[in-house]
Amino acid sequence: MTLTINGTSRTFDATEFRIDSLLAELGLAGKPVVIELNRNPVLPADYSKTTISDGSELEIVMIAAGG
Repeated sequence: MTLTINGTSRTFDATEFRIDSLLAELGLAGKPVVIELNRNPVLPADYSKTTISDGSELEIVMIAAGG
């Protein structure tokens, strides 16, 4: 499966991902992130229900506190 994540093409061995499993694969599980899938926002409550298919485009932004 090939996905475009933050503008960069990445290939994975999986044939299908849910957003929560992709975040685990990327080392981002449990971290505060905002996600767009094919230019549509995805709510955190839907991460375990939202399937990502081959060729999808994702934007993943980490939320960080600062001052």
